[in-house]
Amino acid sequence: MPASKPTHVLIIGYVWPEPRSSAAGGHMMQIIESFLQQGWQITFSSPAGIGEHKADLAVLGIDEVTIELNNSSFDTFITELAPDIVLFDRFMMEEQFGWRVEKHCPQALRVLETSDLQSLRDARQQQLKARLKQNTEQDDFSSLFAPAQRETFEQMADADLAQREIAAIYRSDLNLMISEYEIDLLIEQFHVPKALLHWCPLMVDSVPAEFVPYEQRQHFLSIGNFRHAPNWDAVLWMKTHIWPLIRQQLPTAQLHVYGAYTPPKATALHNPAQGFHVLNWAEDALEVMSNARICMAPLRFGAGIKGKIADAMLCGTPNVTTPVGAEGMHGDLPWAGAIEQSASAIAAAAVELYQNSESWHQAQRHGQALLEARYLQSEHGPALVQRIEACRAGLEQHRRNNFTGAMLRHHQHKSTQYMSQWIEAKNRPSTV
Repeated sequence: MPASKPTHVLIIGYVWPEPRSSAAGGHMMQIIESFLQQGWQITFSSPAGIGEHKADLAVLGIDEVTIELNNSSFDTFITELAPDIVLFDRFMMEEQFGWRVEKHCPQALRVLETSDLQSLRDARQQQLKARLKQNTEQDDFSSLFAPAQRETFEQMADADLAQREIAAIYRSDLNLMISEYEIDLLIEQFHVPKALLHWCPLMVDSVPAEFVPYEQRQHFLSIGNFRHAPNWDAVLWMKTHIWPLIRQQLPTAQLHVYGAYTPPKATALHNPAQGFHVLNWAEDALEVMSNARICMAPLRFGAGIKGKIADAMLCGTPNVTTPVGAEGMHGDLPWAGAIEQSASAIAAAAVELYQNSESWHQAQRHGQALLEARYLQSEHGPALVQRIEACRAGLEQHRRNNFTGAMLRHHQHKSTQYMSQWIEAKNRPSTV
């Protein structure tokens, strides 16, 4: 008998993946690896420009195709490709291309990689801005970190961004969610059917048994893409409030701040006399993390789960963060460091972990246990593939059960389609 045709996956990327620049890029590569392990054929496409830290997809046997927004050339491309599965990287790609996929490849399973709930992150950012507008010298942000789930829904529900994002989730056959907190929020408050959601956190191949010893480590470290607004806000909070408190107790302490795409406003914070070093992009993030004694992640807003914190656990480096930083990451297990809600408490916890070898090693062991329990690729990769295959096998009934999604596709995609076609017609050279 002839060999069966391999499953063909088309990924439509918001950007080309940069696993060494962002957690989103790392997660995309982990998903790709799970597909490759099944022998699936992958085509990666994106309308974005090429970033300087782009992953080499070709070396993995992945076809790379540049596509255009609002251009019917995509219709020809996807018709000829005829993928079995289409994965949209973030909801904006589902908005742009979802109706074209449905029109030309109606039997292709449509999967949305949410990365995180951007509408949740945006609502929290607006809250923080309002709070800081009232008083920029506030130390304690506990009221922002622990709202009831219903209160969070109320903050999100009226926003255009939330309505667009939740609509894209309903229109998709399956949505990959990185955070259990966000799954609960979608089910309990937005009434998204559980059948549309799949928990797919960050993944690690294995958990190291040995790390660089405590005695050989030095300095505090912060790392994150500066284009990501929560990271920039965290750096500012460290510079203005947290780091001065740490230096009062540890006058010779050094903080090394690494980040891809460092803007001038960040390099302007570089001040060796204060022990505050802005060092641009780290060529090997895991190496610098492995040699640091403490990872600082004082995030005042954000969503999803945090790649920098997962990397810290992978390197045996205790972290100090906020409830937003730890959200969705540890379930009922002990945290790999400290979770605090004010600048003074964050500074105190950081100093304690830095100086106390016993506390430091306990936090390290907690990180190992967390990775083993929640983040192994050997568990989440096959689970993802199994869930996709189950959806494909019962796709007709799966879609029939999602009447809200069908209704939204009927109406919303008409408006999206006509807007896209209008833009394409507008962009054509005049024949007059």
